[in-house]
Amino acid sequence: MSHAWQADFITPSFRTGSEPGDPAPYFRGEFTTYDVPNRATLYVTALGIVEPYLNGCRVGDEVLAPGWTSYQHRLRVSRYDVTDLVRPGPNALGAIVGEGWAVGRLGFEGKRNHYVERPALFLQLELEYDDRTEIAGTDRSFTAGTGAILANSLYDGQTYDARLDPDGWNLPGFDDSRWSPVELFDWDRETLTLDTAPPIRRIEELPPAEVMTAPSGKTIVDFGQNISGWVRLTVTGEAGQTVTLRHAEVLTKGELAVETLRTAEATDRYTLRGGGPETWEPRFTFHGFRYVEADQPFDAITAVVVHSDMTRTGWFETSDPLLNQLHSNVVWSMRDNFVGVPTDCPQRDERLGWTGDIHAFAPTASFLYDVRGVLSSWLADLAAEQREKGHVPCVVPAVDMPMPTTPTALWSDVAVGLPWTLYREYGDLEILRQSYDSMAAFVRDMESRLDEAGLWSTGFQFGDWLDPDAPMNNPAGGKTDPHLVASAFLCKTTAEMAQTAKLLGQEADAAHFAALAERVRDAFRREYVTPAGRLANETATAYALAIMFGILDQDQRGRAGERLAKLVAKAGYKISTGFAGTPFVTEALSSTGHIDEAYLLLMETGCPSFLYPVTMGATTIWERWDSIRPDGTINPSGMTSLNHYALGAVAAWLHRVVGGLSPIEPGYRTMRVAPQPGGGLTHATTTHDTVHGRVRVAWRIAEGRMQVDVTIPSGTEAEVTLPLHPDAAVVKVTGGSHSWQYDLPEDHGVRPDYTFDTPLGTIAQDRATWRSLTDAFGKHFPGVPFDEPSPDTLDLTLSAVLDMIPGASAELRADLSAALSTPA
Repeated sequence: MSHAWQADFITPSFRTGSEPGDPAPYFRGEFTTYDVPNRATLYVTALGIVEPYLNGCRVGDEVLAPGWTSYQHRLRVSRYDVTDLVRPGPNALGAIVGEGWAVGRLGFEGKRNHYVERPALFLQLELEYDDRTEIAGTDRSFTAGTGAILANSLYDGQTYDARLDPDGWNLPGFDDSRWSPVELFDWDRETLTLDTAPPIRRIEELPPAEVMTAPSGKTIVDFGQNISGWVRLTVTGEAGQTVTLRHAEVLTKGELAVETLRTAEATDRYTLRGGGPETWEPRFTFHGFRYVEADQPFDAITAVVVHSDMTRTGWFETSDPLLNQLHSNVVWSMRDNFVGVPTDCPQRDERLGWTGDIHAFAPTASFLYDVRGVLSSWLADLAAEQREKGHVPCVVPAVDMPMPTTPTALWSDVAVGLPWTLYREYGDLEILRQSYDSMAAFVRDMESRLDEAGLWSTGFQFGDWLDPDAPMNNPAGGKTDPHLVASAFLCKTTAEMAQTAKLLGQEADAAHFAALAERVRDAFRREYVTPAGRLANETATAYALAIMFGILDQDQRGRAGERLAKLVAKAGYKISTGFAGTPFVTEALSSTGHIDEAYLLLMETGCPSFLYPVTMGATTIWERWDSIRPDGTINPSGMTSLNHYALGAVAAWLHRVVGGLSPIEPGYRTMRVAPQPGGGLTHATTTHDTVHGRVRVAWRIAEGRMQVDVTIPSGTEAEVTLPLHPDAAVVKVTGGSHSWQYDLPEDHGVRPDYTFDTPLGTIAQDRATWRSLTDAFGKHFPGVPFDEPSPDTLDLTLSAVLDMIPGASAELRADLSAALSTPA
């Protein structure tokens, strides 16, 4: 959106921003009006974080503005109606500018000044009268000084001395004779954008869950939830007294544990003015934390949750408290990592817009919140960075770090996968149209990099990042061949590109990309797939990707599903996937008829598993499956964030399969309702605000009967597959509320009586009991894998097996008996 910009960027004439701990500059300027304007609009941005004032009043409720974009391409401008604040006569414009992303330390290498050497301010006030428009804004007439904000860093925190606050600095008539002149700052005003991304705001406040005394004697406040934001403090004391607040995600041995912060100090300091109760909160930093340590007494303390002001659109709950907590953890990790940019984590010396994380999580994100504003803005930054660099960087906005400059699967192909996911959620072709050039440029670049066989076989790959079996010092070194992962994702990406071109009427491109998709699919099948559907790389991730990306034919898909189910069982239903495989493994199981295995994988609580962090008290999703180890110690790898949403991508499966809701047509004008109960759950409810209105799907099992309730908006249709219906009924409904009740099949929930004389093949068909049985064997024979019974042992009984074990103990027999009578 173009605009007539007339104001200048200004910066202080004194040095500030080039060194850590430099004070934040305060700016002020005056103008005079003789008439009250019909409308007054203030446009605000900065290179740094800006807090604007007009006649002593804080303008707007945004925080951390203008947020983080690729500043050299797009610098967001906030717009405010300030008509009620303009007075006849003298008026004063003011602003404080913190260092923020533009000036301060950014990235885990500790570098500063990625964009500029010092902060700069831009204000333009437009006064509209009947016959004219007058402009007041930043120019050489402004002055600059310093005040109470002595240091401010996104990573390290804010230092504030209330004694130095220059009273009245943002009011007309303030004596600024000791302030310094400003300098004009050279910045391209063509970068200024009035995009529609929602601003960052204070969203919620949390009271302390507990105030405790640590073994060291320090006071620690537990807010009961890992969040992004800061605390508001009320304190009474003498002038010059300083309260220091340290933030952390977790405690170890009752003390604040800062390992997950790496080098981020996450420390705020407030020095009192004195003379009565004082209430303060920082404005130019944010922290990822659950716990706060205070070194001085305080009157009151509140946690302030801060993130992009998105509209919630998705809810999910079940009969299982652990599963509900897992879903809550997913929601909170998303909230905490949508602080302007979809980041990896909100707490440590990183907080970057990693492309792979949001690509993996996008289906979940777009269900839970309306992300069109945040992610459309982010995709515009991605396209701008891609044009400048010739490739899609691993982090957007891109900063100067030692990163691969060649494409990487799941990361770089977000240029295609994210617009496609947003289109599927919202049904808006304009999303694809706006991203088309970026999408096509990525795919054409990839086409030029294929080897002679049509494979993506060269260059660095993150692979199945953070596979739990990868070496601690090599998160990319998982079980799955990284170039198999790359070639599989390319099958998905080229197919999405071909469909995008066809939808937008790009017929020549559609034909070209469809042929390319077929070429890379054939290449993958030749290299990695046997005619029977076995994969050269026998891992859960390899099979999940091949199944979900349309690489296999129907017969091969069924065989691959069987192999995947066996691999999952062999791992004891513990997680064996990383960033690439985790979003797809449960769906690959359920879509190939292995719903019981999918639930066993979902409901496992041992380490590593989806629910293990929940059993350890997690309130957000962890970066590693074992970020906190079973003994309570923090994983010593140095990559142990407790607030990473990527592995929470399983929530998309909860919504689609447990809850049963998925779109048939993009945007949910037609939808599928097909819950698949399991895992011992007795009810689940899924609610989603689509672009057409609210959808609610609820199912409940009680006393041998199923009740299903479905509400869909007017103008939409749903194909409803009634779960566990004795006749496998499928009905079609239109807008409104619908309800079904029916008796479950007589054998539903009736568990056979197993004995030591039951054939192993029979027991193996009951996935929960077989799992309990293999767990019992594993307890007595650790390290010995138990898979499906082989064809020649299907008719064997447990009695026969025990006869083969010399001196089988009574304890073993007791554990096996318990396993037969009580399924997991």
